[in-house]
Amino acid sequence: MAGIRDIARLSGTSIATVSRVLNNSGYVSAEMRARVEAAVRETGFQPNAGARQMRTQESRMIALVLPALDLHFFGILAHEVEQALFARGYTAMICSTAEDPEREAHYVSALLAQRVDGVLAVSVTQEAGAFRRLRDAGIPIVAIDRPLPDVTPHVVHADHRLGLRMTVEHLLALGHRDFALIGAPGHSWPIQERMAGARAALAAAGLAPLCTALGETHTFEACRDLMAGLFAEGHRPTAILGTTDIAAIGAIHAATARGMRVPGDVSVTGFDDLPAARFVVPQLTTVAQPIRAIGRQAVAELLALIAGDEAAETASEELGLRFVLRGTTQSVSGATPIR
Repeated sequence: MAGIRDIARLSGTSIATVSRVLNNSGYVSAEMRARVEAAVRETGFQPNAGARQMRTQESRMIALVLPALDLHFFGILAHEVEQALFARGYTAMICSTAEDPEREAHYVSALLAQRVDGVLAVSVTQEAGAFRRLRDAGIPIVAIDRPLPDVTPHVVHADHRLGLRMTVEHLLALGHRDFALIGAPGHSWPIQERMAGARAALAAAGLAPLCTALGETHTFEACRDLMAGLFAEGHRPTAILGTTDIAAIGAIHAATARGMRVPGDVSVTGFDDLPAARFVVPQLTTVAQPIRAIGRQAVAELLALIAGDEAAETASEELGLRFVLRGTTQSVSGATPIR
């Protein structure tokens, strides 16, 4: 197995220079760095992470704790975070909690044992007591998408209330007055905030939702069934507000299964602007949140905390939203009766 001496011999430099390249510490010319990195690739050399951690008290590992990996939002976020960390010499440890607080606590214990340098946390709930153990151990934490008020003041997210206010205002301008509001999972802070934003915007217009369905499982099938249940109860909205693109697409399928036209009989809006929003026919009117920018900003803030940057932000940062008008909304017209 190749060692650091072999890397030094192949690259024609000293062991100290190789060490600086491997540990990303101290000055090394671009030419010499390239030679060392080429020798590392040629030999398949793998540094001893445990030994390096003992010397530097750094693991160069950052944990990203997510509620799920099979949702496109979190997949995009994880990709952006991993790429940003790798570019800065860090390894991402990605943990999926499956929306389970007990599993979240299990991962926190593992992260403490691994002595990660920092944590990017998308918590299952705002209570998130497990993350206090990381805080008490002195591990820097930045929350993403939802705050952890008892754990860290650092959070990067979109203005979830604003997003639904934007869609309500758009639909009100089209003459809609009968709204359905559907979303999942119900325990999620962003979903609760989006619901609150929709209700506030409707209240400002002297309205309330005609019907609301809040589920616990955020899948296409579950959201489709939520909307189908509202139709089965006899509700006849002219506009459906999905708190996510998945909820909106599920609602579209529930409507078309009843012989309704989108947007001829019912307008539908989403939130996120995932790739699926452009794959559905007609394409989904939605609110785009800057998922990739959120990931990059969270990484930058966490690394600033790790470096002891006194200028690092100590309050939440909200990144901008953009309303995306596509084909699933139009002015109110005569609706097809629900069968």
